[in-house]
Amino acid sequence: MKTDSIFYELFLTFPESFFELIGMDKQEANNYKFTSREVKQLAFRLDGLFMPNDSNPAKPFYLVEVQFQPRDELYYRIFAELFLYLKQYRPTHPWRVVVIYPSRSIEREETHQFGDILALERVERIYLDELESDSLGVGIVKLVVEPEETAVDLAKSLVEKSKVQLTDAVRQQNIIELLETIIVYKLPEKSREEITAMFSLGDLKQTRFYRDAFADGEQIGEQRGEQRGEQRGREIGQQQTKEETVARMLKLGLSLEVIAESLDLPLSVVQQIANSANNN
Repeated sequence: MKTDSIFYELFLTFPESFFELIGMDKQEANNYKFTSREVKQLAFRLDGLFMPNDSNPAKPFYLVEVQFQPRDELYYRIFAELFLYLKQYRPTHPWRVVVIYPSRSIEREETHQFGDILALERVERIYLDELESDSLGVGIVKLVVEPEETAVDLAKSLVEKSKVQLTDAVRQQNIIELLETIIVYKLPEKSREEITAMFSLGDLKQTRFYRDAFADGEQIGEQRGEQRGEQRGREIGQQQTKEETVARMLKLGLSLEVIAESLDLPLSVVQQIANSANNN
């Protein structure tokens, strides 16, 4: 699963995390919707947009880009797409661009072309390894780049923090499932015992991964041996997580091609999942 798709899932599930990243009050998330927008004549889509819910012209819209690999052409693409979007839609809200990097070493500034633009207050670059905030939202973001040896401990602390800070049981469970998704894809070699130990039994039993993956893994393990059962359980759980992620990205309006690239899946597989979702 590619990193940008994890961030799409994060901003969809817990949009407060984005506003905490850019140093704003997390309550500002209530005024925005995370979505995408197609530039029709040119057949491309802006996949990470926080659009204001109202017509207040003082509120900006945010174009969010997650970049974990060096790309010399990144700023050429971002600003070309931004200004083509402005030309087509002429939004009443001012624009802001937020680019999220794991570290400064990944960025390719191309200052001879974009130095002045990058210096604007409208453009913010975030380097995850330099974040110091201990908020829940920023903590979830940092989990994506957390070293493997400390990722499990960080996930545990975020589970406990979600219990304290979130009073809505549904949102709390969504956060736990998001943390679980990050760990499963970040540390796919983790055993059932290790993942079980990360969450309390009550938390884990509520997650789809536990119900559909580990329960199935135990059943197959009884029939074919514990080791094969656990492996099959993980595979099923990962497949179902991918299917759920595809379905949620489809609801965002992302194209099948973008979803396939983000999740590192064959286009035919994404098409099959989309067809199945439409039939249900």
